[in-house]
Amino acid sequence: MAGRTGGHVVVESLEALGAEFAFGLPGIHALPMWEALRTSSVRGVALRSELNAGFAADGYARVSRRPAPLLLSTGPGALISLAALMEAASSHVPVVAISSQIPGELIGKGRGYLHELPDQLASFAPIVKSAARAESAEAIPELLAEAWRRALAPPAGPVYLEVPWDVLKGETGAPVGSLDWSPRPIAPPDPAALDEAARLLAGAERPAIWAGGGVLAAGAWEELRALAERLRAPVATTFMGKGALPEDHPLAAGSACYDGALAAFLEDADVLLAVGTELGAETTRDWRLRPPTLVHADADQARIGATYPAAVGIVGDARDTLAGLAARVPARGPDGHAEQRVAALRETIERGLAAQGAELETGLLRSIRQALPADAISAWDMTILAYCASSYFPVLAPRRWLYPLGSGTLGYAWPAALGAKLALPGTPALAVHGDGGFQYGLAELASARQHGIAAALLLVDDGGYGILREYELGAYGETTAVDLAQPDFVRLAGAFGVPVRETSPDALAADLEWALASAGPAVLVLRERLRWVQATP
Repeated sequence: MAGRTGGHVVVESLEALGAEFAFGLPGIHALPMWEALRTSSVRGVALRSELNAGFAADGYARVSRRPAPLLLSTGPGALISLAALMEAASSHVPVVAISSQIPGELIGKGRGYLHELPDQLASFAPIVKSAARAESAEAIPELLAEAWRRALAPPAGPVYLEVPWDVLKGETGAPVGSLDWSPRPIAPPDPAALDEAARLLAGAERPAIWAGGGVLAAGAWEELRALAERLRAPVATTFMGKGALPEDHPLAAGSACYDGALAAFLEDADVLLAVGTELGAETTRDWRLRPPTLVHADADQARIGATYPAAVGIVGDARDTLAGLAARVPARGPDGHAEQRVAALRETIERGLAAQGAELETGLLRSIRQALPADAISAWDMTILAYCASSYFPVLAPRRWLYPLGSGTLGYAWPAALGAKLALPGTPALAVHGDGGFQYGLAELASARQHGIAAALLLVDDGGYGILREYELGAYGETTAVDLAQPDFVRLAGAFGVPVRETSPDALAADLEWALASAGPAVLVLRERLRWVQATP
C-alpha cells in the first residue's frame, strides 16, 4: 500500500474547499486521485466519457453556483473534455478541471511518453479563464484555492490545473490545512453611471428590462423583481436568463428572442436596461434587433458597447447594479399599463403560434410544464423541442433551466441533469433529448443506475438530427447525413436496467409524473417528428 501521495493532497484540498463531488473517470496517470477519493468525504462520480463528465460537472455547478471538480487523465482523456469546458466558458459556469500530466521532467521533450501532448497546458489555455501547472505537491493546495477563486469571480467560468504524474504518485508530507477560496470582491458600480441610468429609466414612459444569465449567476433575481415592480417595467429574459423573473409574473415578457413579436416589443421601449447579457447573436436575432436608448450593465467591461452602443454603461455585479438602480428610481403607481402591454404581447405570440400550426409542439411543452413542479430542474439538449422551449416554455424558478446555448453543443442534457440532480437531490430533474444528440451520452444510463441518480429522461425519437433536417430542407430542399438508422430505444433502456415507457402526446403528462416519481433513473420515449416554430418570424 502506498503512503500519502500528491493525489491525496489534491483530494484533501477539495475537501478543504468544501467540494461534495468530483466528476470524471479514471485514467492511468490520474489513479492516485481516485485512490484518494476512495476514502474521502468527496464522492467520486465516474461517468463513461470525459465529455459527459464535463457536462455533469456543468449541470452541478449551474444550479448550485458552487465550483464542480472535473478529474481528467493525461492527453486524450483531457482533450475529450474540451467541448464541455467550451460550454462552461461560454455560459460562465464554474467548473474546475484537474488533469494529470506526464512526468514533469519529460514535459515538452517529445520522447514519446504515453499520452504525451506537445503542450497540454496550451490546449486548454484559450478556452478556460486560467490554466496552471502544479510543479510540486506543496503547490497544489494554494493553486486549487486560486482555481476556486477564479472560477467564481464574475464573470464566472472554468479553470484548469494540471499535475504531473510524478507529483501525483509521489509520497509527500505536504500540508493542506484550511484554504481561503473567497472570490476577490468585484468593484462596485460607478455611482455616477447608476445616477445617469436611473435618470433615464425614471424619465422613460415605456422602460423595459432584458435580463441575461448574469442575473442568475449573481443571485440577483430578488433585486431584478424589486426594480421591475418599482419601475413597472416589463422584463424579458435571454435564453440563458430564463427564470430570473418567474414567467408567470404579470410583468414577465418571456424569452422568445427568435420571435418577431418580442423584438418589436423591446424596440418599442423608450429605454431598455440590458443586464448580465452580452447581447449576442442568438439573443438579438443575429443583431437585427434595433434597441432604443440602451443602458447596458455587465460584470465584464469588454462587453459594454461591444455589439450595440450604450447610452450608459455600468460595470459591476448584477445584484449591486440592480439594487443600486432600485434605490435611485422613484416608485411608480401600479396603473396596470405595463401589465396590459405584456398581456397583449402574450396574446400576439399565442395567435402567431396558432397560425403556425404548432399544436403538437406547444401541447408537449404544456404537458411538461404541467408535470413538473415549479422548482424542478429541466435540462434541454440542442434539439427541436428545446428550440421551441427556449422561447415558449415558462420557467418559474431561478437556476432551474439548463440549456447549452453558450456553445450550442450536442449531448449536454442527460449528463447535465445527472450533475444537477446530485447538487439538488430533493428537486425533480428532467432531461429532454432528441435521438441524435442523446447518443453522445446514452452510456450514462448505466452511470445513472450505478450511482442511483433519480433523474428522468424524455427522448424524442424522430429518426435523426431533426433540427439539422429542417435547416437542410429549408436551404437545399433535400437532406443528407441527418436521417439515421436508430436502435429501439425502449429495448435499449431496458438493456441498461432502467425503467422505460413509450409515451404519446396525450399520455405525456401522466407518464412524466411516473418517471419523476421513480426511485432511480427512468426513460420516456416519444416517437414524433416535430418542427421548430416561431410565432412571428
